[in-house]
Amino acid sequence: MAEATPTDAQPRRAGGRQGSPWTGFRAIFAKELADHLSSTRMLILVLLIGVTSIGTAYMVVSTISTGDSGDPLLYLKLLTESSGRIPAFIGFMGFLIPLVAIALGFDSVNGEFNGRTLSRVLAQPIYRDAVLFGKFLAGLFTLALVLAAIWLLVMGLAIYRLGVPPAGEVVARGLLYLVAAVAYGGVWLALSMVFSIVFRQPATAALAAIAVWLFFTVFWGMLIGLIADAAVQGSVARAELSLSLSRISPNTLYSESVIALLNPDVRALGIVQPSMQQFQQLQRADMQSTLSVGQSLILIWPQLTAMIAAMLLLFAVGYVRFQRQEIRA
Repeated sequence: MAEATPTDAQPRRAGGRQGSPWTGFRAIFAKELADHLSSTRMLILVLLIGVTSIGTAYMVVSTISTGDSGDPLLYLKLLTESSGRIPAFIGFMGFLIPLVAIALGFDSVNGEFNGRTLSRVLAQPIYRDAVLFGKFLAGLFTLALVLAAIWLLVMGLAIYRLGVPPAGEVVARGLLYLVAAVAYGGVWLALSMVFSIVFRQPATAALAAIAVWLFFTVFWGMLIGLIADAAVQGSVARAELSLSLSRISPNTLYSESVIALLNPDVRALGIVQPSMQQFQQLQRADMQSTLSVGQSLILIWPQLTAMIAAMLLLFAVGYVRFQRQEIRA
């Protein structure tokens, strides 16, 4: 009777291994995290995001530093207002976060296949569960670390230039923004890992992930109008259908979350939701009452939950596909 190789028994854990399926998770997580933080690709992306974000924040601080230092929305304006032709900080982040997430995941699995290292890893007392969870959580932690570092740099620059500390509510809204940004990036990280599992060539996986991102960024808005016009009659019905279809895109969910979190004056996210220009005008307006942090969180809870659910669903798709793949030495 032929002796089975270790990797043959791995997909269903039927090779007589003992212990938890999390065996080896810490080793995989630490190794992937070290690879991400020390890679030249990650350094270039961090420098790109850092320079653009700090430059944007510096220009905005220069324009609002002469304003009222007692304005409770002062630090929120730093993240949402634009200066001249330079987009707002949240505009840059909405564009760059998917690129960073895709860069972290497009070769996470197929790179191991091409390097002939995955079979060696699975020959050790390490389950496939631990490999995939370790890679995904290491990428997600790296993304969260980068976003938190840039947010702290921007806030530190603002404190240095303005000379006043941010209010507790502003800090809470900023931290919730980081949670929404990580969830948004997690969707694209999970998608890129799915393509990394499906396609054996990293270039193909990267192009597929970028194609999906471009579709939702550029073309989905055009298709929504055509679908709504062809499907329903009446302006209100078209608007409701367009809004529902637009929320299929992670970009829309992220934008709505940002608008509600960083502008306490926004009280509804629906057909009457403000555009970016109206959003900035609302921030300049002197409103008598604003929503609390808890109320804003309740307002964006469906959007935040949808992004987390999409991330978990995509990861589950990749998990099932990875478990069914045959891996031989």
